Amino acid sequence: MLLMGGLMGLLDGTIVNVGIGTLGDHFDSSLGTVGWVATGYLIAVTLAIPFTAWAVDRFGSKKMWLTGLALFVFGSLASGLAWSIESLIVFRVIQGFGGGMLDPIMLTLLARVAGPERVGRVMGLMGIVIPLGPVLGPVLGGLIIEGLDWRWMFLVNIPIGVLAFALSLRIVPTDPPKSERTTSPLDFVGLALLGPAFAVLTFALSRAGEDAGFGSAPVIAALALGAVLLIGYGAHAVRVGAKALISLGLFRGRSFSASVTVMGLTGVMLFSMLFLVPLYQQEVRGHGVLAAGLLLAPLGVGSFLAMPVAGRLSDTVGARRLAPFGALVITLSSLAYTQAGAGTSEVLLGGCAFTTGVGLGFIGAPTMGSLYRTLPGESVAQGTSVLYIINQLGASLGIAVVALLLQRQADSGHSPVESFQTTSWWVFGAALAVLIAGWFLPGKPESAAAATEQGDSPQEGDSPSTVAARS
Repeated sequence: MLLMGGLMGLLDGTIVNVGIGTLGDHFDSSLGTVGWVATGYLIAVTLAIPFTAWAVDRFGSKKMWLTGLALFVFGSLASGLAWSIESLIVFRVIQGFGGGMLDPIMLTLLARVAGPERVGRVMGLMGIVIPLGPVLGPVLGGLIIEGLDWRWMFLVNIPIGVLAFALSLRIVPTDPPKSERTTSPLDFVGLALLGPAFAVLTFALSRAGEDAGFGSAPVIAALALGAVLLIGYGAHAVRVGAKALISLGLFRGRSFSASVTVMGLTGVMLFSMLFLVPLYQQEVRGHGVLAAGLLLAPLGVGSFLAMPVAGRLSDTVGARRLAPFGALVITLSSLAYTQAGAGTSEVLLGGCAFTTGVGLGFIGAPTMGSLYRTLPGESVAQGTSVLYIINQLGASLGIAVVALLLQRQADSGHSPVESFQTTSWWVFGAALAVLIAGWFLPGKPESAAAATEQGDSPQEGDSPSTVAARS
């Protein structure tokens, strides 16, 4: 049931991408305007994440999970009934805010229920939806565009969302009494700085990937504004300490910093590939949108099979042995795309997509397990928000760089084959960066005492359960 809700949010981040042209024709709007149907959703997701960290601690995870589902279902229904491109963009923002609440809360709920000893295997089951969502989104979108009205890209969420809401009322654990949860007031200053900072950065990266490039004035201005807002938040967070929306103290933990770095780089690598490979299939191989999406399906299958296995293994051997192995598999697989031409075997490319999915499974579940294994219980919601924000920015960066590299290659007179081969080296480099970062992840799970010796020492006021969680 939790996976069902989380998968909806991830699906809708990419399902619309294949229907941009159809929406432009229907509403008689430019591609730049229709692009805000996707960009507005992503920005709303980014805005929701830091707010969700506070709201879960203040109101409880069950209430906020139901609120996120309700917003997402309402936004889906309204988007399906939209009468103009402007109304569709507004309703997609509402849908995105609800979707931005779902995935962090899903992770928070599962991490708290699992506990440090079983968090790896639980993340392995949950981690199935992370690569499946972006992979299945274009496939489902292509099926709808080719066989149904465009409105079903949004209306398809209604029965799933209603079912998830009904099951959540009965299955999601009841929140603890309010006195046992954080009751600190919302950090309005932090929210006013951090939310817009990530929204502006997401906009800048989306704009750079569309047509502007990183050297255009709007992108430079947006990146500069985002940097100023982040610096302002950093100064504010240092001043207010534990009352900050997201405490900077989280980054003092080596395991946490390494985990979010690996997941951020994985976002760069994964979404670079998810953007590049379907374009290769369409422009070089001449496949349609649906066929291009289906040819990427082995990636989802590989991840689906590998994540539960890797998650269970990580509870005993740790992430440091598994994540670099997964990154090495992807690094080697990505080499095939640097040499792929118009006549390269589809079987070979499908095999590379499958092994890439296997590699993602060995990165995702162990890395998320190591993150939650070392977080104190009261910091799980904040840690989840940081994880999702950095992964989202990594995804936006990957897409922007790939789009820019392809455009530069085309402007230089290179053929489509040469353009895709050259750009594939970016994916190779991103996978190599994940491989290097993976060696900084924690090794075999250890006791609290051992963790103390390594520098994750108990802080004043920590409870025994908090110490256990950090280990």
